[in-house]
Amino acid sequence: MISVEEALAKILGSIKVLDAAETPLLQCLGQVLAEDIYAAIDVPPKDNASMDGYTVKAKDISGANASSPVYLDIIGEAKAGDVSNLEIKTHKTVRIMTGAPLPKGADAVVPFEDTDETQRTERPAKQIGIMKAIKKGQYVRFSGDDVAKGQLTLAKGTVLRPAEIGVLASLGMEKAKVIRRPVVAILSTGDELVEPGKPLAEGRIYSSNSYSIAAQVLRCGGILRLLGIAKDTVSDLEAKIKEALTADLLLTIGGVSMGDYDLVKDVLAAHGEISFWKVRMKPGKPLAFGMIKGVPHLGLPGNPVGAMITFEVFARPAILKMMGKTRLAKPTVEVIMEDSARNTDGRRVFARAVVRKENGRYYARTTSLQSPHTQISMSQANALVIVPEDIDAVKAGDTVKAIMLDWNEE
Repeated sequence: MISVEEALAKILGSIKVLDAAETPLLQCLGQVLAEDIYAAIDVPPKDNASMDGYTVKAKDISGANASSPVYLDIIGEAKAGDVSNLEIKTHKTVRIMTGAPLPKGADAVVPFEDTDETQRTERPAKQIGIMKAIKKGQYVRFSGDDVAKGQLTLAKGTVLRPAEIGVLASLGMEKAKVIRRPVVAILSTGDELVEPGKPLAEGRIYSSNSYSIAAQVLRCGGILRLLGIAKDTVSDLEAKIKEALTADLLLTIGGVSMGDYDLVKDVLAAHGEISFWKVRMKPGKPLAFGMIKGVPHLGLPGNPVGAMITFEVFARPAILKMMGKTRLAKPTVEVIMEDSARNTDGRRVFARAVVRKENGRYYARTTSLQSPHTQISMSQANALVIVPEDIDAVKAGDTVKAIMLDWNEE
């Protein structure tokens, strides 16, 4: 058996960042920019009003107040999207809406609430009383305030969140060059497996692992290619694996233990190269990794918990690296144990647990069931408490590390 760190290093050392592709903007969410983005325009393109009100020369209203308003002649109106030829001269004003470009000569905007507009009976009014002095530039969004033309706006390697998608759209971009998402093929193995929705014969079980692993792939940004279920024969397994050779990563589930019908590692060795197939961890010891005709292959264990945990520890970082991401690990926090977790055979234990925060500290309690087949225990947990290889057990009150599966501060 090799250590978790050795296994992860071997996997990531064999994984390459994928190529880039021009991608429609809304499909870029969560992906990594493959080039620097320089602004082709100023954002906003023109000085414009940040409030509904009256655009003015600030010096004209320097002494204005509620008891002694300054009266200005209204020469027109501007709304967002207008292109106006109006010019603000001394003691003149234009009624303006938020987002409308400032007329020539204007240098400030007085909000409606600082005028006597509601007291005016004529419609449209010919004059307005300004009841508050404001400074030059007040309530104005200047051209290039957000982004200046030629500015490095977003750097290569940026992960695109909703905010960055909005920035790209503000520059008029409908596509962006990003590292493409990996196509991940998933294959379950075993004569006992039945697809959900079909009748369940005696001695069979539903193929739930493929669904949990598929959901994990989707959650971290991969594109699914579901290959179904391979029977426990070399010929069927080889035929299914052949379908995966155009994918970027192949995940098989089951068939990597010591049983007579655990064939995945044997087929991997026959048609590719096998790097390792045992890791010093619990659950998840039977984990095969190798390459099949240039396609990285991870053989996950068949028990539900082992499959999901080995995905989190090994497959998820591999997928993220393919996407060009550099933060590959989930958050880890120090927790105070509220119960115990045992280590019986010198492997690193990943115990399912519920972590909560109280008075600025994190506390963890393991779920009631810790067997590797109890899939419900994963649904009850939001973290994995780590019991190191060289410790027999952690007890209530001990401080240990926990990997947060679902990071939620609430």
